[in-house]
Amino acid sequence: MSSNFVVAAAAGGSGAAALVQIVPLLLIFVVFYFLLIRPQQKRAKEHQAKIEAVAKNDEVVTGGGLMGRVTKVADDHVEVELAPNVKVRALKSTLADVKSRAAKPAND
Repeated sequence: MSSNFVVAAAAGGSGAAALVQIVPLLLIFVVFYFLLIRPQQKRAKEHQAKIEAVAKNDEVVTGGGLMGRVTKVADDHVEVELAPNVKVRALKSTLADVKSRAAKPAND
């Protein structure tokens, strides 16, 4: 009879032990979500909004590091003037940064 009692007690304790093991994992996931995943999603949304709002005369930087001024905007690409009479077409998805001409320079 005592052996049945020990088995029953061990089975009841294993549920609590499993919960104690899962709680730290959940806590780690919550910390990762608020410190890494959520801010990254916010930055991605802001970047996507910038890319969608690109307009003529905005200054852009492509993923390859080319800097220039937008001269024409289409649905999925933009025409960028890198130097006088040097124009290239770039996909909007390859734009790394967009600086609006309406933005005031920091040192003025």
